[in-house]
Amino acid sequence: MRNTTKILGVPIDIISHGDALDKLEQFMREGGPHLMVTPNPEIIMIARKDAHIKEILYSAALSLPDGVGVLLASRLTDQPIPSRVTGCDLMNDLLGRMAKSGRTAYFLGGRPGVAEKAKANMESRFPGLKIIGARHGYFTPDDDKLISEDLTEKKPDLLILGLSMGLALNWAYAHRYLNIPVTACVGGTLDIFAGTVIRAPAVMRKMGLEWLYRLASQPSRAGRMLRLPAFAALVVRERFARRP
Repeated sequence: MRNTTKILGVPIDIISHGDALDKLEQFMREGGPHLMVTPNPEIIMIARKDAHIKEILYSAALSLPDGVGVLLASRLTDQPIPSRVTGCDLMNDLLGRMAKSGRTAYFLGGRPGVAEKAKANMESRFPGLKIIGARHGYFTPDDDKLISEDLTEKKPDLLILGLSMGLALNWAYAHRYLNIPVTACVGGTLDIFAGTVIRAPAVMRKMGLEWLYRLASQPSRAGRMLRLPAFAALVVRERFARRP
């Protein structure tokens, strides 16, 4: 039985890292399609106004509590989430398991060269890992057709989508007919695997300050941060509205 809470109407799984790994392997055994998403406050705010994005989030088979904003917001619900499950760490450990099971992965996203570098790094980290495709995320409609044909032919067990969240959600939903067992929308994970983006130090991640590190290293994200106060205000308002 799936255990979820809702943040501003968007379902988020209450699940541990280990159980999420087991669930993804179960999806692979069952066959596709299963969508994994990592909603953050920004995409949750977008879903309030975009019915299609909300529909896609509802269709997901697994919705991870990746960000600290979602984790804190859950504490104002009747079902608080005890801990984060980050998409990057989950994909790393899943690929480690897949190296032993013989299942295959495909990387799609990032700037030109990023997916290929991520592929080389992860195959080096996990001997025996089978990454059967790696393409950047700057593709045209004609490229999209070729990518779809490549995925149909190769039939990966896991597709890691390293696209911006909105683009990844729309692409994954539109291509669910490909029946890929697991399609994971995990943002900048391929950049981290490739080494082109460095994660916050472990101590900052543990303290829930990864967002601050990312803002300091990528000041262009500042505009996106403006949604956070509105998100927090709505979560608090919803909580008080539920009180008798």
